[in-house]
Amino acid sequence: MNVLVVGSGGREHALVSCLRRTSPSTEVFCAPGNAGIAADATVFAASAEDAGGIEALRAEVETRSIDLTIVGPEAPLVAGLTDRFRTAGLRVFGPQRSAAQLEGSKCFTKEFLARYEIPTAAFAIFDDAAAAHAYLESQSMPIVIKADGLAAGKGVVVAADREEARAAVEAMLVEKRLGNAGDRIVIEDCLRGSEISLFVVADGEDYVLLETAQDYKPIFDRDRGPNTGGMGTYSPYYAVTDPVIQKARETIIEPTLRGMAADGAPYQGFLYAGLMLTESGPQVIEFNVRFGDPEAQTVLTRFASDFTECVERAIDGRLTGYEPRWDPRHAVCVVAASGGYPGSYEKGQPIYGLDKIDDPDVEVYHAGTAESESGGIVTNGGRVLGVTALGETRGVARQKVYGALERIQFEGMQFRSDIAAGVR
Repeated sequence: MNVLVVGSGGREHALVSCLRRTSPSTEVFCAPGNAGIAADATVFAASAEDAGGIEALRAEVETRSIDLTIVGPEAPLVAGLTDRFRTAGLRVFGPQRSAAQLEGSKCFTKEFLARYEIPTAAFAIFDDAAAAHAYLESQSMPIVIKADGLAAGKGVVVAADREEARAAVEAMLVEKRLGNAGDRIVIEDCLRGSEISLFVVADGEDYVLLETAQDYKPIFDRDRGPNTGGMGTYSPYYAVTDPVIQKARETIIEPTLRGMAADGAPYQGFLYAGLMLTESGPQVIEFNVRFGDPEAQTVLTRFASDFTECVERAIDGRLTGYEPRWDPRHAVCVVAASGGYPGSYEKGQPIYGLDKIDDPDVEVYHAGTAESESGGIVTNGGRVLGVTALGETRGVARQKVYGALERIQFEGMQFRSDIAAGVR
């Protein structure tokens, strides 16, 4: 069976690795991939973030006799890749465009949550800066300002005071720093509590809840500095049988899936629910219409069933009664990022030491890498590597990860030293 993974990041490398490990009869392809993925799959150049790119990828899928396409990142889904592939009679896993709005439009999501009375922070939506500024005067701080559209992880500002909040509004609505993504904004109350990432595989009617993970978004230790796409994660966090998780299923996951079906957009694909565990119960911070990154690196490393079968069941609406197996060990992932990230950073820095990682319990997932003209591996993004390890305890996995990181070097390399240390 030929399976294509669409994307080029650490999440996609984890998907490719999981497919190879759990579905040995599968031939894995990836587009466009990266330097690390190229060692584990057949890669080919393709961009599917607009109609032209999607059509070119569809033709490539037919030429290469791809049996199943799994979409990694959000942009192709929001652009309608699933709809086009289904129209062409191709098997594809990922939500249709109307369902992908759960990530593609934060305004859509907040209004959806309010309509179905799904717990989330109080909010207001604006397309006019003056009205937004007037609203801020009546609100307590801190407060959260979110751009409506996709903004490559840069569309959320947690403002500590009104000055910072006003600056965020100006940057999005007036200065247009985020382009069309900031044409509308959401201003919402700042939730307090502990964050958790829940992941679902949904088939349009039923779903399977995957193992939980804890994510670390700020760039620096002790959750200081600006937010990033994620600097590390560990799994499991809560047991899926924990009452807190059951509450989240009953009040958030299931009403969301029922609501999408009622709205004529049944959800089929990965669904990421970023939740805040508040004193009044779990509340939605955000939805992503794909696997999280770097959470995928820990969750998929622990996935022990045939991953192709899981996806095929979801496409065919056969998830009822399905329970995947899991490696009982703990997984920890630490992201090695370029110097300057999440701001500006240099690309093309040679990466050394990858050949020194010889522990079978350690995986180095490539995120922002490329092959140089001389054949070496160089940096090609902000988040460069996701070093991931399995261990009988979280502490053992953590020790293995940081031991591996000591062997890897590139100019400006930075990473957090407190991933999976203690309880958050």
